[in-house]
Amino acid sequence: MSERPRRDGTVIAAFGRSFLVEDADGATFTCVTRGKRGEIACGDRVDFAETGPAQGVIEKVAERTSLLYRSDAFKQKIIAANVTQVVLVLATFPSYYEELLHRALAAAESAGIGALVVLNKCDLPEADAALKSLDAVARLGYRVLPLVARNDVTPLRELLAGHLSVMVGQSGMGKSTIVNSLVPEALAATAEVSTVLDSGKHTTTHARLYWLDGRDRKSAIIDSPGLQEFGLHHLDVRALDHAFVEFRPHIGKCRFANCRHVNEPDCAIAAAEAAGTIDPRRLAAYRRIATELERAKRP
Repeated sequence: MSERPRRDGTVIAAFGRSFLVEDADGATFTCVTRGKRGEIACGDRVDFAETGPAQGVIEKVAERTSLLYRSDAFKQKIIAANVTQVVLVLATFPSYYEELLHRALAAAESAGIGALVVLNKCDLPEADAALKSLDAVARLGYRVLPLVARNDVTPLRELLAGHLSVMVGQSGMGKSTIVNSLVPEALAATAEVSTVLDSGKHTTTHARLYWLDGRDRKSAIIDSPGLQEFGLHHLDVRALDHAFVEFRPHIGKCRFANCRHVNEPDCAIAAAEAAGTIDPRRLAAYRRIATELERAKRP
């Protein structure tokens, strides 16, 4: 019996237990995994065997250069693999959840992935206030890009060049509109924003990778389903404080070596916040997350 043909490919869509894999020639195969293989994500590079016309089974997952995921007390969810940039998509309307922004930035930092913050719908009256609310993030060195995706995505396209980026954000922020503008053939569904609920309807139900430069394949973007929360239970408090970039110059300078920066005396992080070098909203977000992680670890 002849051995099944083997190919290398990239996972361009994940549908639970089945995956759409694209080979180097642009051919796509619907693949499953063999046995109880670990979770596979969009962006993974795989070795797969053909089992029939446009069908295959994934035999091996190549070593990852990065992995972005979220987790709660019960399970973890991989968002994307091998990405070099996280694009956090916010909007002037509907209102974005600031805590999700801080959590996603911490997840990117802990994974060693760069982050870009996009504020979409900057043609709306709420734009000035929304941009001002992001001053603290911009001061940390994160790029904040104002955008009107339905008019022009050129400024964003330039910042995606040479990256495998993944877009994350709440529903209704305009991620699908951005994908449609960057890759017109994607035909991603756009959401209708509910002005009554001040929220968006979920339209992306699975992660999907789109190449931005055709056959060159040096730039791509992964669209992920809208998030309502971003759990960080895969981190401990020690890793969490390092994931807040402005904390790093002060780590190790507290009175107590095991300081959690929550309510301990002579905390260098608290002193920096009092001196105005750490934004109070960022410290408050850190403390909420740290308290959440500690409670989850209690028996």
